[in-house]
Amino acid sequence: MMIEHLLKWLQTARVTERAAAAGALARTFDDSELGFEDRCGAEAVLTLLLDDPSSKVRAAIAEALSMSRRAPIHIVSALCGDQPEVSALLIARSPLLTDADLIDRVRAGLPQIQRLVANRARVSTNVSLAVAELADIDACIDLIGNSGAQIPLAGFQAMVERHGSVAAMRAAMLERADLPADCRHMLLVHVGEALKGSPLVARLVGPQRAERITREACVRASLTVIDGARPAEQGGLVEHFRRRGDLTASFIIRAIAHGKIDFFGTALIALTGQAEQRVRALLANGHDTALSALMRSAGLADAVHRVILTALKVWRDVARGKRLAGAQEVSWLMLEAIGGQSAEGDLASLLKSIHIEALRDNARGHALALTAA
Repeated sequence: MMIEHLLKWLQTARVTERAAAAGALARTFDDSELGFEDRCGAEAVLTLLLDDPSSKVRAAIAEALSMSRRAPIHIVSALCGDQPEVSALLIARSPLLTDADLIDRVRAGLPQIQRLVANRARVSTNVSLAVAELADIDACIDLIGNSGAQIPLAGFQAMVERHGSVAAMRAAMLERADLPADCRHMLLVHVGEALKGSPLVARLVGPQRAERITREACVRASLTVIDGARPAEQGGLVEHFRRRGDLTASFIIRAIAHGKIDFFGTALIALTGQAEQRVRALLANGHDTALSALMRSAGLADAVHRVILTALKVWRDVARGKRLAGAQEVSWLMLEAIGGQSAEGDLASLLKSIHIEALRDNARGHALALTAA
């Protein structure tokens, strides 16, 4: 009888009164003592109110049910398909929405709704991937900033490919400690491309010098990415460089000069197809002949074997605590192995440039230390 009186009253009640009554009725679903008949009656009334001409009434129901685990699923589903001011809280909060429900909302393409999904307290890997692949940039930035989002590798890669050229996206992604190394590298490449394409940079240094500066900066950034990569990421990073065409002999020599021996080992494993245990053992203790054969199998020309072997011996001694050395000393010894400062050719030019860069880095570091003292 109470339900019948409520239905009659709703026919003449004002919007504010109907909204208040609808919200109060919806909140009764979280009452664990609500009887079966009362629940059925409340469900019937709320179902009728889904057709209320005022969005304020439907919004009141949505707000009341937004955190409920006992809400009637057909009512929640209907309200989620309503206009954004009605559906927003349910899409942002409701624990009843499945991954499939949320992915459908992302696919619908409304930026406001996509952002609500990206900002949910918990976003599964499947939903995160859908946002990464389909949502607009604002939703993707929200997803990146959401500590409750479980973003898979494919999701990071999709966002880098789709939005990596946008500065706000790069800034947000580079703040993530769990950003995969290959994605971090791609973002740094985007930074380099942005600088190279800047009219201001072109006017200041000229297009040719801008190209060279950008290229050198990208190489240095690659070494930084290798430093920060976790052991489990090394294989993926090598494959990433390989696909991009960056895994060249000159890059490998530069990496070895800077002591990236684990990366070099991972590259040899990928390039030769040989067992990891064997490659690691050769790098640690192998003789020159066996190492040369391994490098030849990886496609490294005989001309570079001597400088690589020189660097490996130094880094072995450093690892065993027999000597102190860094990129400056190692690059000098690599250059000495092919004739020192009087040596000519591409390999000599490369080693000289690596040595000069190391000298500058050390001098810069010394100056900063003096400044901070």
